[in-house]
Amino acid sequence: MTESGFRRASAALAILGACIAASAPASAQGEDMFYKGKTVRILVGGAAGAAYDFVGRAIATHLGRHIPGEPNVVVENMPGAASIVMTNYLYNRAPRDGTAIGMPLNGIVLEPRLKSLSRDGAAVQFDLSKMSFIGTPAQQPQVLWVWHRTPYANVQDLVSKPSNFGATAPGGDNYILPNLSNQLLGTQMKVVTGYKGVNDIFLAVEQGEVHGNTANLSSLLGKPDWMRDNKARILMQFGTERLPALKDVPTAIELAKDDAARLMFRVYATKFKVTYPLLLPPDVPPARIATLRAAFDKTMKDPAFIADAEKIGIEVTPLGGADIEKVMAEIDAVPQDAIDRLRKLLN
Repeated sequence: MTESGFRRASAALAILGACIAASAPASAQGEDMFYKGKTVRILVGGAAGAAYDFVGRAIATHLGRHIPGEPNVVVENMPGAASIVMTNYLYNRAPRDGTAIGMPLNGIVLEPRLKSLSRDGAAVQFDLSKMSFIGTPAQQPQVLWVWHRTPYANVQDLVSKPSNFGATAPGGDNYILPNLSNQLLGTQMKVVTGYKGVNDIFLAVEQGEVHGNTANLSSLLGKPDWMRDNKARILMQFGTERLPALKDVPTAIELAKDDAARLMFRVYATKFKVTYPLLLPPDVPPARIATLRAAFDKTMKDPAFIADAEKIGIEVTPLGGADIEKVMAEIDAVPQDAIDRLRKLLN
């Protein structure tokens, strides 16, 4: 090559390199600014005024500050069929660009295998394996509690004496867990359904209509006078291990009398590791999934969010999206015969 040809080739390579170097930051900047001026919707699969709604709104208040471009974040309530309605919408109709985030009830993580909400599976029009989890702000099991004036001091008292427990409707944890305990622990809890929500059950307990209830711990923490004055006596928790805040309260797994019963409780309790799941529809660009996961992680460390969470009785114990994928793998690994037995007990 002649000297002039060499100079021309070198100049061309330099221009090409400059173009590549310039395009990379521009592309990255374009991705970072995707959300600028946009609105992100958090679709809550529960009614307004309930725990999931409160948590969704707390996240919406702070999440946008941690997303590049600082989009507006709003909550839309989409209740129905224990959040199957919302999850079907998210999977089939919501935009797949990272502007729609779902927060289903935690039972949705077990539904593909248990089919406890849709017995023939026909109502489920989504595939969780094709969706992406962002995270959960808390890992919070249900707890079983009774009013302080009742004669029940421990679970053995619920075995030896009949009791009445308030619930909303079949399919909810406050219906399922007492009945599961009756079958696996020998308790004698009669479940009284028809209450509109947890606050109606709380009032019924105060008025002596029922003896107690199973509820998210956050619901009880939202009654600070009850907790301060020991009006709610917590007898059992349904997580896979004892919460630090309830270190003297046994889990149902510990109280079970055989390995089969322990496995049933453990499988069902898996969903409480993902108490308030946030997930995306299929086909969201990987870079945008990473952006939202990073924003979620920052939100969970945000003192302002933590303070708001405490106000609604939520202890922030988050799991990120990658960790939730591990939980889903645990669920997928449960032997089918165990799933079949649990499904039979639930139905």
